[in-house]
Order: sequence, then C-alpha cells, then structure tokens
Amino acid sequence: MVDAQTVTDVAHKAGTPAGNAPSSGAHSDGHGHHGGHSGSLLKLSVGAIGVVFGDIGTSPLYALRDTFAGHHKLPLDQLHVYGIISLMFWSMMIIVTLKYVTVIMRADNKGEGGSLALLALINQHTSGRRWGKGIILLGVFATALFYGDSMITPAVSVMGAIEGLAVYEPSMGRAVVPLVVVILIGLFLIQSRGTEKVATFFGPIMLLYFATISVLGVMSIALFPHVVTALSPHHAVAMFVADPFRGFLAMGAAVLAVTGAEALYADMGHFGRNPIRMSWLVFVLPALVLNYLGQASLLMRMGEPALESPFYFLAPQWFQWPLLALASAAAVIASQAVISGAFSVTQQAIQLGFIPRMTIKHTSTAAGQIYIPVINFALMIAVILLVLVFQHSSNLTAAYGIAVTGAMLIDNFLLAVVLFKLWSWRPPFALGLLLLFFLIDAGYLGANMTKIPDGGWVPLLMGIAIFTLLTTWSRGRALMRQNMAEGTIPLEVFTKSAHNSAARVPGTAVFMASTSDGVPSALLHNIKHNKVLHDRVVILTVQIADVPYVDAGERFSVKDYGNGFYRLSLRFGFLEETDVPAALRTVTMCGEPFDMMKTSFFLSRQTLIPSDKPGMALWREKLFAWMLRNAASAMEFFRLPTNRVVELGSQLKI
Repeated sequence: MVDAQTVTDVAHKAGTPAGNAPSSGAHSDGHGHHGGHSGSLLKLSVGAIGVVFGDIGTSPLYALRDTFAGHHKLPLDQLHVYGIISLMFWSMMIIVTLKYVTVIMRADNKGEGGSLALLALINQHTSGRRWGKGIILLGVFATALFYGDSMITPAVSVMGAIEGLAVYEPSMGRAVVPLVVVILIGLFLIQSRGTEKVATFFGPIMLLYFATISVLGVMSIALFPHVVTALSPHHAVAMFVADPFRGFLAMGAAVLAVTGAEALYADMGHFGRNPIRMSWLVFVLPALVLNYLGQASLLMRMGEPALESPFYFLAPQWFQWPLLALASAAAVIASQAVISGAFSVTQQAIQLGFIPRMTIKHTSTAAGQIYIPVINFALMIAVILLVLVFQHSSNLTAAYGIAVTGAMLIDNFLLAVVLFKLWSWRPPFALGLLLLFFLIDAGYLGANMTKIPDGGWVPLLMGIAIFTLLTTWSRGRALMRQNMAEGTIPLEVFTKSAHNSAARVPGTAVFMASTSDGVPSALLHNIKHNKVLHDRVVILTVQIADVPYVDAGERFSVKDYGNGFYRLSLRFGFLEETDVPAALRTVTMCGEPFDMMKTSFFLSRQTLIPSDKPGMALWREKLFAWMLRNAASAMEFFRLPTNRVVELGSQLKI
C-alpha cells in the first residue's frame, strides 16, 4: 500500500550534518548526557523501577494464567507447567537481559533510546542505499505498533489488576468493567496537570510491589521446593519435543512475560543505561522469577482451582485486599509510564517529520515532562473502547502479543544495521547473535499470529492505520517541498532586485522558510501585494537534527547577503522545544539584537488542492490535505508571539 519512496526525504530532516553526527553510544556512561538525567546511581535506579518496569512488572497478573486458561489451553501437568516456566525464564534472559539490556542499550543516540532515536542514529549510514529505505519503513512501522501497545497496555494492566475483585468477591464481578473505565478516565484527565509530583511516589510504590510479589513467591516455593528446577532449559525443550504444536501455541501467551522489554530501551534517556541495568538485574528480574515460580508451585499444588488467578491466590487471606490495592496501583503506574512514552514518541515523530505539528504543553521544567492533548484524548477513547469491547483481560492479551512481538522483531533489523555498519562487529559473532534473536522473536510472532481471529487483528489494524498516516505525512511534505522548490528564485538574485523596487520600513521581518534554498512564498507575496520591505529581512529555517539535543555553539548559522538581508538557520534536537524567540535572543551575527516588540513574523500557509499529478494516490492526497488542515499552527509550534505574526496563504497542487 505504501511504497519505499514514502520516506526517502528522511535524510534531509537532519539539517547540516557537520558537528551533529549522532553518537554510537561508545562515550555514554549512563550517568548523564545532554538530556539532563542526573543523580546517584541508586536514586536513578529506584526512579527507573517506578517508570520503566511497570509494564513488565504487572505481567504476572495475567501471563501464566492466560498460558493455561487462555485461548490455547495447555494441560495442567508437570511437563507443561515446568516447560512454560522454563520458557518464560529463558525468554527474559535472552530477550530482555541479553538483547535489550546488554546489546541494544549500547546503541544510544546521545543518551536517548527507542525505535525513532535508533532510526535517526542509523539514518546517516543508510541514506541513499536501496535497503536503507526499507529499514526506515520498518522503523516507522515499529513506531506505529508502539501506539497500538500504548492503547492496549493501560486497558490490560488496569483490568488485570481490578479483576482481583471478582477473584476475592465473586459477587462484585459486574463492577469490574465500570470501575476500570472510571480509573482510566481519571488517569487520562490528570495528564494535563503533569506527573512530576506523582512520579516521585512511583519508585517507592513499585519497590514495595516487587518486594511483595517476591515474598509471596518465596512463601509458595517453600511449599513445593522442587519447582525451582523448572528454570532448567531442558524443561522447555522437553515440552516442545513431547507436545510441539501446543508448545508453539503456548508461546503466544508466554511472551506476555517479556512485554515492556522495549520500554527499557525507550526510557534510557530519562535514567541512563547503568541505572536501568542495575534495576533489572538486581531487583526486577529476581522478583519476577520468584513470583512466576511461586505461581507454578501453586498450580502444581492446587491444580485447576488456582487457574482463575494464580497471582491473587498466592496471597494469604488476610493480605488479599492489600495485594489488590497494591497491584492496582502498580497497574496505574504502568499505564502512566506508557502514556508518557506515547507523548515522548509523538514529540520525536513531529520533530523528525512523520507527524503533523501538534500542540505540546510542558508541564514541568524537567526534561521530557510534556502533555499532548490530541494524543491524550485519542488514547483515552481507544483504551475505553478496548475495555468495553473485550470485557476481560484474557481477551485483551490476545491483542497484546502481536504489537509487542512485532516491534521486537523489527528491532532486530535495526540492530543488524548497528552491528555491521556502526560497530563493525565480526560477521560470525554478529550473525550468530542475530540468528538467535530472529528465531525467538519470529517464533513468538508466529504463535501470536494464530490469535488474530481472537483479537490479534486489533493492533495490526491500528498499526497499519497509523503507519499509513505517518508515511502519508512524510511523503506529502516531501512532495510539497519539491513542488515549492521548482519555482523558487535564488536569494542572491532576489535581494538585488528587491532592494531597489520596494520601499523600506523600520523594524525586522522574519520570514519562516521550510528549506534553506530560494525565497519563501510569504516574502514573494508580501512584496507583490504590499510593495514594502523592512529594514532587516531575515529568512529563517528551523532544522531538526538527528540527535536529541544540539550544543549551544551549533544552535545557529547566519549568511549576510547585504542590504539588510540575512539567511538564518536554527537547529534543534528532536527532543528539544522549538522556541524560536528564545533562540533568536542568542543570535549575535545578524545585525543588532532581536527585539520581539520590533519584529514581525511572516508565515506561509498552503492550501492543498488534490490533483491527478503523479506522486501520491488521490486518496492519500486527500488524507494529507486533511492532516495539513488540522495541524497545529507554526505560530504555536514555534512559540511565536501571537501579536507579531502575519500569515499569507497560497494554493498548491502536489
């Protein structure tokens, strides 16, 4: 549906490459970078537990239960219980510990992680290569799947926790869905107030949660110590040998034990590599393993009755309601983390040119504390619809797996480029590692594909729809720039003719231009219709670099054309706020300092007219035109003073 040309212009979004080459991560120590995460290793590790591990930390609520009582039920015997525990444990060791914590987290973009940051990192090494376009498309599709994950995680986490009501008090079963909806609505409504203060409690709450599930696991293991032997890999092999078909199907539910692994990489910029590694290896991984072993012990001892919720039945009667409250708090924290992640990914996608401009509100002076109203309410509607349609967390887990495993498989392709092009690893070792990752992730994805009729179609449909939007916007912008560049006049020619043909008036005029070549259409329209020029005319281009943050010394570059004409380029990282007035105050090579009360900003606003010109299908042109109409104004996006902006419109065909 979308050809590879859709994002061929991504190489031009980085601005001037000199001085902005992304780091391969070799110099990042995990304790600080441009982004500003600072503090002791212990403090950052506790913070990471609260934000990064909420998703994977709440998996014990439903992962083992759905493996035996989900859509593809397994016999509740020692062969399958031990086999699944072994499969879950070694999946956590290979996928989370080896793949993400040990290998992929070394590929940071000046400290930042995530699919888009990794895509920006490898972009300079793939630009112009035939296979490079495919890698870019895969990275964009991984981002689209992340949005699907962002919709499913709050629904399945909160519902999985609140279902404990029905476990402990069956008569309250009907109250589960309404209560989940109320909690989720409240969670999304508080986003506009920011989460900085609430986030300070996330770490301690999740520490208590992980400590609690560890103790409950140990108590259950003590009643059936032999279950510890289930960690041996031979149990997983024995299950697949004895029952290969059902073992393969069981992988579709077993993968739920590693959901959230990609969050370790995506949130690296907030805490650093070492704190996340320490949190996982010292605290989170042992807690999850102990709890899964405890659940397995319970299943071996109690059998079928425990399948309703092996997580909640671990608790002694006096601790049941406190466990319900603690698990519910952990589920809300997991949801909060993924919602904040959706805001961050959206900001990156806007800066890199895959999503139209949106209103972004900063809720704190802390880096990354942002709120995007459109994304927030779109997620809220999608999450509530998922809860109302699927009604039970077991139904939602069928949809959950495809989004997670799809993104993990795509990460392998991005990792392959990093290993061979950025790090120059020896082919035998790199190929062996990649083969291991591909086999495991492909197996998990294949097992989840069997659940498409049971709800797996949801993330696929979401992913395809969002992928179409992202690529349509990227391709449409490239065609617009190409169309506008065809009739542009070289600035050198324009300045000589315009200087003598128009009256000069006091003040500064800043004309925003999307490219660093030619004359912007707003300037041409202004001189054509108003026949005046300001004493100082600045043609300003804002460039978004393929790095999270741009050094102050590389913020701007100026070219003086004489007679009061200047071409100015401002550079921002893809995680920085594009505050143009603030940046202009730092410019010292463009005549006198900028005074906002004496400066007017001229913007070009294009109205797109769909046509049958080659470039995009007509339906995609109409979709792009709709996205263009609904994009946030450049005035708001660039923080321009509202009383100093003039918009000049024109019509355009692509």
